Amino acid sequence: MDDTVVWILVIVAVVLIAALAAWALNRNLQSRRLRQRFGPEYDRTIERTSGDRKQAESVLGDRIARREEFELRPLSPAAHETYARRWDQVQAQFVDEPGTAVQDAQTLLEEVMAERGYPVGNEFEERVDLLSVDHPDVVEHYRVANRLHHESGESSDAAATTEERRQALVHYRALFADLLDTADTSPRPDTDGSDDEELERERDRRIP
Repeated sequence: MDDTVVWILVIVAVVLIAALAAWALNRNLQSRRLRQRFGPEYDRTIERTSGDRKQAESVLGDRIARREEFELRPLSPAAHETYARRWDQVQAQFVDEPGTAVQDAQTLLEEVMAERGYPVGNEFEERVDLLSVDHPDVVEHYRVANRLHHESGESSDAAATTEERRQALVHYRALFADLLDTADTSPRPDTDGSDDEELERERDRRIP
């Protein structure tokens, strides 16, 4: 074989190896950025795609693209104060009207989303997807709250219904606090909310 041809083949091989290395590096950097941005939501998305990382990252990339179509805005100090006060009223309402309180909590949360610039007229899962881009650490609370809210409306067990509503309110509060950019000490979605003293006392009063 001619030496020139050999060198050409060597150069082509080196270029191909370099291109593959660059592609792999770029893929790893992209994965790292997505993992850092989405945190626990990154792992949940991989689980939902049966462990297919490429598909999961495509799903997350699509969420970012859809989210960037909307311009978010911070709450004014007056709006922040008003929403915080209304939340206190909702939580106090739980004592006598737990079902109404949870429904009002959901409505109030959607009002805050709308004022911040999130579309709220679409399907629940679409709202969750958009929220996960900016609030990945608490968006699971929203999923859990929504599930508990629906389950409480279908349950015939009064004690269980009250407990589900109490937990739903705690989980709604986690996302609400994050949207208001305030600190929140709500439990993670996999806890029972036992450190929420006010709602815990209400549960003990209502449940034999």
